[in-house]
Formats: sequence, C-alpha cells, structure tokens
Amino acid sequence: MKTKFIYYLYALATSLFLSVVSCTDYLDKAPDSVISPDDAYKNFTNFQGFVERMYHLTPDLAKHFWVSSFNWGEDEVVTIGNGEYLMGFSIDRGNYRDYIGNGASFLDRNWSPEGDRFNKSVWGGSWYGIRVANMGLKALAEGKMTDASQDERDIIAGQLYFMRAWFYFQLTQYWGGLPYIESVLPSDEPLTLPRETYRENAEKMASDFQKAADLLPVNWDDTEIGRRTAGNNALRANKIWALSMLGKTYLYAGSPLMANGINGPRTYDAEICKKAADVFGKVLSMVENGETQYALVDFENYSSLFYTMQQEWLMPGGSEAIIRSPTYGPDSYWRQMNSYQPSPIAQGDGIVLAPAANYVNYYGMVNGMPLNDPESGFDSTHPWKDRDPRFYHDIIYDGVKVVSGTITNPNDEVWRYANLHTGGNYTNDPRSVSRTGYLNYKFIPLGANIWDNTYGYSYAAHFHLTWLRLADVYLMYAEAAAQGYGSPSGKAANFSKNATDALNSIRERAGVASLAEKYTATLEGFMSELRRERAVELAFEGHRFNDLRRWLLLTEYPFNIKTKQEFNRATPLDTKINPKENTVLNWREEVITTRNLTSKHYWLPFNTDDVSIYPEFYQNPGW
Repeated sequence: MKTKFIYYLYALATSLFLSVVSCTDYLDKAPDSVISPDDAYKNFTNFQGFVERMYHLTPDLAKHFWVSSFNWGEDEVVTIGNGEYLMGFSIDRGNYRDYIGNGASFLDRNWSPEGDRFNKSVWGGSWYGIRVANMGLKALAEGKMTDASQDERDIIAGQLYFMRAWFYFQLTQYWGGLPYIESVLPSDEPLTLPRETYRENAEKMASDFQKAADLLPVNWDDTEIGRRTAGNNALRANKIWALSMLGKTYLYAGSPLMANGINGPRTYDAEICKKAADVFGKVLSMVENGETQYALVDFENYSSLFYTMQQEWLMPGGSEAIIRSPTYGPDSYWRQMNSYQPSPIAQGDGIVLAPAANYVNYYGMVNGMPLNDPESGFDSTHPWKDRDPRFYHDIIYDGVKVVSGTITNPNDEVWRYANLHTGGNYTNDPRSVSRTGYLNYKFIPLGANIWDNTYGYSYAAHFHLTWLRLADVYLMYAEAAAQGYGSPSGKAANFSKNATDALNSIRERAGVASLAEKYTATLEGFMSELRRERAVELAFEGHRFNDLRRWLLLTEYPFNIKTKQEFNRATPLDTKINPKENTVLNWREEVITTRNLTSKHYWLPFNTDDVSIYPEFYQNPGW
C-alpha cells in the first residue's frame, strides 16, 4: 500500500486540471483541456490558473480549525478540559506525535487540494505543492507555454521557483533536512532520495528564492501583466516576498539549531548571517526609499494588522503585510475570537487561550527597559503603570472595562470589568476563564462579547494572520546583522541602519524608548533585548515556538515554564480611576506548567509509516 508520503511525491490528482476556475478568474479552460492537460500551460491565462492552485495549499494559520492552536512557545496557556485536544497541550507534554492525523492541527491531517480551512496541512499540502511546482517548471523547460511573451514566462517561472522553496521552508522548519526534489519523479521507480542536511536544503531553497527574486516584479500592479488583475495581486508572490524569504532562509540556516544540531552550542554561523543581513538590507533599503508598496503602519492603526471591522471584509495586514495566505471562509473568525475571552461572555467552545504571565512580563516599560531592570521603574504595587504601549493594545489586565453596553441580567454585571485578581470571576475556573490572570485581545476588539456584539457577520469582522510582515523583516535584519558582524552596531553595506537602529525602528513605531546603552554595549546584552522585542512585537502570531527552537532555548529555563499572576486588590475597584493606576498587593507568580522537554523535541518526529519506506529517509533523533 502506498503511504500518504508516496502519494504526495508521485500522484497527480486529476483535479489539478479540473475546476481550477473555482480558485481564480485566470484560467480560461479550453474545451478539450480535460483530454489534453498540456492546455493548462499553453498561455499565461491558463498557466497562471495552474499556478494559482498552489497559493491555496498553505494553511490559514489562525483559523485552521474551530479553535486554532498555533502558539506553542512559553506564550499561551489553554483551559483544561475542552481545550486538551489542541496541539498546544500536546507540545507542553512533549507528545509531538499527536500532530499526526490530528484534525485540529495544521501540521498533518486528512487533506485535499480542494478542501476548506479544515483540509489544509503543512505536510501534505507542501509535498503536493512541490510536485506541482516541478510539473510547471518541467512544462516551461519543454516549451509548452507556446502562446506567451518572455515577461509572461518569467512571472510564471518566478512563482514556481518561489512556491517550491516556500513549501520546502514550511517543511524544514519543523522536520529538518529532507530530500530536495527538483524534478517530476517517475512513478515506476523506487524512492531512494536521501535526506539532506538542513544546510544543504537551505542552499537549494536560497537558490530558488533568488531565481524567483530575479524574475518577479516588485509590484504586479506596476506591470502590464499585473494590470490585467489590478488591485487583486496582493496575495501573489513578488520580488519582496522572494527576497524576504531568502533572507529568512539564510537566518534560519545560520541559527544555532540549524547550524550546530540539537546538542550543539548556541552560536550562529556568522558568514551565513552576513548573507541574511545583506538580503534583508536590500529589502529594507528599497522600502525606506519608497521603491515598494510596503511600509510600517502607524501605531494608531496597529489593530489593522490583525483584524478589520465594517470594511467590507477587508483582509487585515495593510501596507505591512508581505506574505499572507488566502482565507478559506470568514465563518471561522467568531469561533477563534471567542477563544480569547471567558466562556460566559462569548459564544465559543468553552476554550480560553490566555497569555502566560511569564510571557506578559516581556512587555516592558515605555522607557524601553525590561521589567527586571532596576532602572526600569517597574513597581509591583502598580504593575500596569507606564508599560510598553503594546501591552495596553494586546493585553487585558485587572480592572479593564470589557463590556460597554447594556447587560440585561443584573447577575451578569460581574462580567463588565475584567476581575483578573486572585479569586476574581475572570480567573476562578481553569475550565472556562483565564488560568493566568490575563487575556489576549491583540486580535479582537473590546466589544467582542455577547452584549456589545461588535463582531461577526453584522460587523464584517475579519481576523487574519500574516505569515511574514515588515516588522519581522526589521527584527530579522537586526538579528542577522548583529550575529553576522559580531556587534549590535553591525550592519549590511547596502542599508543605512545597523542592528540597533533596526530594532529601535520597531520600538519607535510603538512609542517605546530606544535601547539603553547598557544593552548595546555587548552582543549578549543586545540579543537578550532582541529576543524580548521579538516576543512583544510578534506576540501570539505563531513565531515563538520556532524562535525558541532555532535558538536552542526551548528546553531551557525560564523558557520551559508557564506561570499565572496572583495578586489582591488594595481597595475595591473604583471604576472612575484609569485601571493603569490601580494599586495591588501580594504580587506573585506561580508556575502552572513545566515542560519537561529534551533535545529530541527540537525537531518533530516523522510518521513511522513514512520512515519505513526506504532506509535513506530516516527518523529524527530520539524518536
């Protein structure tokens, strides 16, 4: 019997050539195209329809299930009971194999190219996409795109190279080095392709991303080809997509896990990091010179990066979103939205995804200092005062007014304000409210409750996470430049800003003070703040698990614990006072989860069936 892995490598589903018009307006299928598959390649309109299918293989990270678990670092705590089927629970327990066939996980599940958000997976979709990309490149090499200009061929080829590398990046970031397939495998030959090292895969991904960057335009709308679909090209690969992923490929390859292995030192490969810095520098120089359609959004519009309302279902992300997947249906938003609130004020699944208190501590002070710095000014009797503005955007803390409208039942008035102190109704049941003393409202408005009801269909509310946004590029540049050149003042020759400047650009947008000199004096001090800045700016966007893994910190204290915040109110809640000013007593943290992970947990295991096919495709260490 063929395993799913063999199917993905060999099989050509008939549906690849059928019903493509459902995904795009591009494909103008000729009457005999079912009989003659070559018609899929004959001109730009048809070939682009063939390519479009690949964009619909990437999971919608934040809406891949009824309630979606995608924050697997030390960042999120799930309610016990109804939430224990989520992958986040399995990661905490070290049960990585639970991803295999788990319908609630975007990693691997029953999958089909025509499926909705429940039928998209990294494992199956990526292998299928790689085969489709190779089929397209083969068709180009064989001259099957007969009725097309060179510019049209270039844009098709650029997308194919990009998608092949993109799918490999999705796979290798979780499973490590794989066979890098660059041709259409014949189905009558046995599989013998060996797994390559991560470095070998990265070099081939980099080559593909570079080819894509050379062939694709910066902005489709500025080309004759793109103007045919002007205003509808934002989700199609372009030069900035390719260059950004090229830089990310180099940075990952230069990071401790990928460069040194699961038991190696926490040191970077400086030469590869220099390559990453150069590529990111090129992107950021283009951005800051106004040569692209991308820019950091103003902080007053920060929420537009994550959700929109009453804008005719406008996809969030704005000018900062570089790479986004399609959305596979807005019906999923309200279910995920409700998972960020206590169950009694929402209409969800009895699951609450709450920020871990230890993670909330990364949100420092507006003066730029971390909370544990003696010069920060943090006062544990006034813990909400003078914090990083992103704290107030992302986090609901004790005393914040959550419900503004009329609550008809007087007994429900207890839900109007977030009673997140010890013993409060927002924290007193680990099965239905916050287990940590905080709530995550980064992705939802305050009115997202059953009384204010400012969400859902009537508000055209749309929540969507970006796979890669511009702020991430700034922070990856800062990391690569610092590690590549061995200093916080390290910089690429093609960009005016050094590592410290780039990090400060993100802080400046949020109204946070620049790095203090003490944190720019040494590489170690800079990296501690770089890791904290990534934790805050990219909080709950699905990055932390992979960051901790590539830094070889996933198994290390304090990154292996999750805590809750305990405290008492000094006085009864005074609703006339800004909750930032509230006084608390007995401020303390308690560990609620310790993740007993070992070195094997830096890579996911393969399905046993897949590593039983042939010896050269072997299991990851420890599994």
